[in-house]
Amino acid sequence: MDIATFFGIFIGFSLVIGAIFLGGAVDIFINIPGIMIVLGGTFASTCVNFPISDILKALKAGFHIFTRKKITPNQVVNSMVKIAEISRREGLLALEHVETDNKVLKKACQLIADNADANLIRETLKIEIASLKNRHSIIQDVFKKMGNYAPAFGMIGTLIGLVQMLTKLEDPATIGPAMAVAILTTFYGALMANLLFLPIAGKLKSRTLEEMLHLNIIFEGAKSILENNNPTFVYEKLSSFVAPGERKYDRR
Repeated sequence: MDIATFFGIFIGFSLVIGAIFLGGAVDIFINIPGIMIVLGGTFASTCVNFPISDILKALKAGFHIFTRKKITPNQVVNSMVKIAEISRREGLLALEHVETDNKVLKKACQLIADNADANLIRETLKIEIASLKNRHSIIQDVFKKMGNYAPAFGMIGTLIGLVQMLTKLEDPATIGPAMAVAILTTFYGALMANLLFLPIAGKLKSRTLEEMLHLNIIFEGAKSILENNNPTFVYEKLSSFVAPGERKYDRR
């Protein structure tokens, strides 16, 4: 589980709900039409803006921010060092049989085993990085757009409520409650945008940058193995991608 994501959302909603409870009546913050306008309008606009396939991918990615297998850059560096050790001990052709769940790393091993030119490896992994960045940017954009749409529909709901309130000005006793209900949709939109949609987009962006770093490590590692498969030299070069305090050379 990604503790930071879970903790942040939990604490955020807890503080908001706690403030509502401390302020008195809770039921006044529940307005079904307002929720329908914000959620329904946000989803409708998102469907207009993106293909349904991109929306489904984004929703799936949104759930995945809560749980993931953590792979650090240092682990990727050590994986490349182990590949260098195999290539030095058994030869480049042995890399064809390296077992890994990382498809890009598997492709890099195949290219090394084929003694591919460094330019070919660079171009291949460059395409992989560009493709990953493009796929992830679309998913991030879905949540960014939802973060923009939610407050807008919150304001639309408020305007609807104000129009309905203005039609009943002959009864002053109804103005206060009607105004409160009208403002609620703005509250819903701001809450969803700033505690869900935009933070999720930010989290996905940070993971994209992390994956791009991993791909760059794989590329430089593959190039280094072709140039000089000395594991120590490979490690010294790739460790530059890792913060000094996080570097750990696994010699097993």
